[in-house]
Amino acid sequence: MDSRFSRSLSSDDRAISRRRGSSRGGGTEITGSAGIGDRDGASCVITTDSEGRRIARQSSHVQSIELRTYVFLDSLQPQLAAYMGTVSQGFLPIPGDACLWLEVSPGMAVHRVTDIALKASTVRLGQMVVERAFGSIAMYHRDQSNVLHSGEVVLEAIGSSIDRRSRCEVTWTEIIRAITPDHAVLINRLNRRGSMIQAGMSMFILETEPAGYVLMAANEAEKSSNITVVDVKAVGAFGRLTLAGKEGDVEEAASAAMRAVAHING
Repeated sequence: MDSRFSRSLSSDDRAISRRRGSSRGGGTEITGSAGIGDRDGASCVITTDSEGRRIARQSSHVQSIELRTYVFLDSLQPQLAAYMGTVSQGFLPIPGDACLWLEVSPGMAVHRVTDIALKASTVRLGQMVVERAFGSIAMYHRDQSNVLHSGEVVLEAIGSSIDRRSRCEVTWTEIIRAITPDHAVLINRLNRRGSMIQAGMSMFILETEPAGYVLMAANEAEKSSNITVVDVKAVGAFGRLTLAGKEGDVEEAASAAMRAVAHING
């Protein structure tokens, strides 16, 4: 073989080897080893400039998620668990389950939060509500530690903490005593997911902002006295709670609910 041709071929082989070892072009970087004659075969990692920017942007978006509510219920009371089951589209809660209710902003961010929480432990997803401004999820498990662990992982991922959640603002609270038959009928027609209120009962109503805090008020109220859970709306701009029962029981439940709200802000 002509010596000049041999030298030229050798030079070309070296150039090819250098390009395979590490090259950059068109926004793509190829690193690793792909030399001629490697026994273990080629090994390379390909990343693009645009992919790197997308990953960085995604991480920034997670860190910008706002925590509106973080509500941990150590043991769901029977009526509240049953009510949440009537509105749940996921796994149904059982009385005594631990529950974590998270509300974040913007609404679409709830999908990322849900993914993080479900991969952190064996919690079951009971509800997910996606609105334009807010997104909410409810997670259940018999073991409180599982629920708390998922909550901690979410907080770490979004760079937040429980004390950075939104304050609970009570926008309306009232006890109406000896409700009239007409009023009772209309309430029952409007609220078909909970128990019915009867004429002559007293009624406690509570409205909070953000919405999810009414769940803690409802759970603590049911723990405290013998009342009937009529309505618990924990999604939207405002949360609304309606309880009914004998006057003394309702007063005791109202006091427990307001203590729960005060504890959130404390």
